[in-house]
Amino acid sequence: MTFLEPQRLWWLLTLLVLVAAYVFAQTRRRRYAARFTNLALLDQVVPRRPDVRRHVPAALFMATLAVLVSSLALPAMPVQAPRERATIIVAVDVSLSMAATDIEPDRLNAAKESAQGFVETLPDRFNVGLVSFSSAATVVASPTQDHRAVIGSIENLRLGPGTAIGEGVFASLEAIRGFDEDSREDPPPSAIVLLSDGENTSGRSIEEAAAAAAEAEVPVSTIAFGSGAAMIEIDGYQVPADIDREALMELAQDTEGHYYEAESETELNDVYEDIGSSLGTEWVHEEIVTRFVLIAILLGAATAVTSLLWFQRLP
Repeated sequence: MTFLEPQRLWWLLTLLVLVAAYVFAQTRRRRYAARFTNLALLDQVVPRRPDVRRHVPAALFMATLAVLVSSLALPAMPVQAPRERATIIVAVDVSLSMAATDIEPDRLNAAKESAQGFVETLPDRFNVGLVSFSSAATVVASPTQDHRAVIGSIENLRLGPGTAIGEGVFASLEAIRGFDEDSREDPPPSAIVLLSDGENTSGRSIEEAAAAAAEAEVPVSTIAFGSGAAMIEIDGYQVPADIDREALMELAQDTEGHYYEAESETELNDVYEDIGSSLGTEWVHEEIVTRFVLIAILLGAATAVTSLLWFQRLP
């Protein structure tokens, strides 16, 4: 048991003052009894009572005050509370080829809209993270249940050179492993949703990434953006914005994920329905003030009852 406001326990010192006052009063009482020399007459005037019984109401009263003071310090017990661990990482390609306009208004904005719509459809209990990748991959948002924050991060994505799909998968796996202190030994049920035009140009290969995801038992669902018949301008030159649908399809198949073309929020529901929900636990402190108040009430009642039964008066 812990106390959330331990500084309030200083009030217990007042009980020491009361105990000292009680002991002092009992000492003075004995002195007056000793001055009364006719002890036989004293026995008739003041019937003999058991010494221990005489102190019980006072002890119960002190215990009542002690419990009430302790309740002011907000006592709490550590309990295990359920915690949702299911995690989805949204990985978005921000390479220059995503500027192609074969999808309105362009591939990147179409991917943003699809990713945002997907996050909005997720149950609030799911943890969602965001990874962006061009020539390298970056964890933009660690897994969180603050879906609005992830949606805002998606909106702020900007284009960069190169396409490192493999690195995007590896960064997503690392974000999952860093979800909590238990994730490396007991990883949460997870999935990766990767949105790209599919042509890997830098970093580790898609095959390596697929093998790592399969070993971690994390399915990667891929969404291919673009028709393939598009050109973009890079450094003043017009270059084709090719799409490697086959690579994205194989990545999904090798990891037991799903493959989609363009954007389909309805079909994307399959991604999180497949991984289900996993409830873990975490230790939290739960206040037990009401228990202390109940104990104080019982002690107070016991004080009154014992005093009435033994001495026909309230303390």
